[in-house]
Amino acid sequence: MRTDLEIARKTKLRPIEDVAAEMGVPPDCVEHRGHGLAKISLAALDEMGPPRAKYILVTAVNPTPLGEGKTTVSIGLAQGFKLLNEKAILTLRQPSLGPTFGIKGGAAGGGYSQVVPMEEMNLHLTGDFHAVTAANNMLAALIDNHIYQSNQLSINVKRVTWRRVLDVNDRALRNIVVGLGTTLDGIPRESGFDITAGSELMAVLGLATSLADLRARLGRIVIGYDRHKEPVTAEDIKGAGAMAVLLKDALNPNLLQTLEGTPALIHTGPFANIAHGNSSIVADQIGIRSGDYLITEAGFGSDVGAEKFFNLKSRASGLKADVAVIVATVRALKLHSGKFTVRPGKPLPSEMIAESPDDVMAGADNLRKHIANMRLHGVTPVVAVNAFPTDHPSEHRAIGSIAEDEGITWAIAEPYSKGAEGMVSLAEAVRDAAADGSEFRFLYPDDIPLRDKIERIATEVYGADGVEYDIKARRQLESYEAHGYGHLPICMAKTQYSFSHDPALLGAPTGWTLPIREVQLAAGAGFVLPLTGSINRMPGLGVDPAAHSIDIDEDGNIVGLS
Repeated sequence: MRTDLEIARKTKLRPIEDVAAEMGVPPDCVEHRGHGLAKISLAALDEMGPPRAKYILVTAVNPTPLGEGKTTVSIGLAQGFKLLNEKAILTLRQPSLGPTFGIKGGAAGGGYSQVVPMEEMNLHLTGDFHAVTAANNMLAALIDNHIYQSNQLSINVKRVTWRRVLDVNDRALRNIVVGLGTTLDGIPRESGFDITAGSELMAVLGLATSLADLRARLGRIVIGYDRHKEPVTAEDIKGAGAMAVLLKDALNPNLLQTLEGTPALIHTGPFANIAHGNSSIVADQIGIRSGDYLITEAGFGSDVGAEKFFNLKSRASGLKADVAVIVATVRALKLHSGKFTVRPGKPLPSEMIAESPDDVMAGADNLRKHIANMRLHGVTPVVAVNAFPTDHPSEHRAIGSIAEDEGITWAIAEPYSKGAEGMVSLAEAVRDAAADGSEFRFLYPDDIPLRDKIERIATEVYGADGVEYDIKARRQLESYEAHGYGHLPICMAKTQYSFSHDPALLGAPTGWTLPIREVQLAAGAGFVLPLTGSINRMPGLGVDPAAHSIDIDEDGNIVGLS
């Protein structure tokens, strides 16, 4: 089979204005940004009518370090609907350069289910990430300049919480000291870098519902505290307006297409383990007015991205999912049996590839808990068995039997090798499930204490016995509520590999307590961020990162990109 890049390059792109016209986007709202790329002005919303599409969320079981092909399934499903004479729209996150040049690779799908142009999507696209980086770091510069220029706001230099960002994986930047040198070089203090995709500004961009909402959220960002322990905002530092200027064009979603010409809105890229892990609300607002089905993806498993989709994104957007597709794989359920070890960048162990439906069934509790989480939120689940070449039919049937025992529909998905044709069965299952609708509900109301919200997520979604707070975390929660932030929802930062904080606890673990070591405030994004276990907001590179293999040939063609 040809590589993803070879398949993508063989595709003849539809004119992007035709893709936009199919969606009902007015021509004067289509801003061309290169071959096969455009931005859609939010002014289109005034002319596109009310929401009309069924809203389909794609989530997954807790993944292996190799990933379970959730993005590829999402793209394939959008293509598959076309064979049913249904009009589907796709909304996905933009890939971060950190993982693209690290170990995970890009996020344009794979095989015969890709978003194209693939190279542009995986690299700079229309520059939105760079705009977020520039706006974030400009605010950081304004903060340090304010402190240097007499510090009229009495900012406590030891309590500045705003950090700089870069869209790279660079562990050496996690903790730094700024202001070294002479007295003309600023005031020395400890700080650090986060990755752009994990920044509060990326979350703000993804959750803003309009330009006015974006401007308001930027002003609410808390950058630190003064000597009286009162919060200092970006509005106080006079940085919110300039940030809005830098982010104005970045707020407009990017329009691309799948290999089969299905419209794909690619916008924002927050990580799901340290942010809310969903593409933008404004992309969904356009997409849900454009077709019969809007398909979107939440990062990692239902305990991470989908929980945040329901309780953060849906709370801000007002849009409610009709169906949740749970992507399950043979290798993921075998991993959750506890019998095997899968390492990033390494092939699957040979014993894991051997036919064994019993090993699949040994990991069944993980899938069952993800199904329960969808029902917890009142959303109808459908299981998609994403097929890999190393699978065996008996193992697919084992996953199907788990779904049948839970009384839900399942289908085999073959998006990578067969494209749309390999997704018809899943598209039919989703169509039937969507016809019945759902009875969506939030996990918690706004007006209960922050600790109660955290504990509901821990006990009902994760299956913990309870929550244990470090002294620092307790004091932070008390402070946030005292300053009027108690109404905010929760964005839990935790590992994607387990329902718990510990990636070694596989399956659906019981008899454990969730530790909260610190709680951060993202007042602009509009959530409180408890940190569990060991979560880094700036990833590092592995032994052999993808950057080692990415190059350019003598004709100017990119090679090694995946």
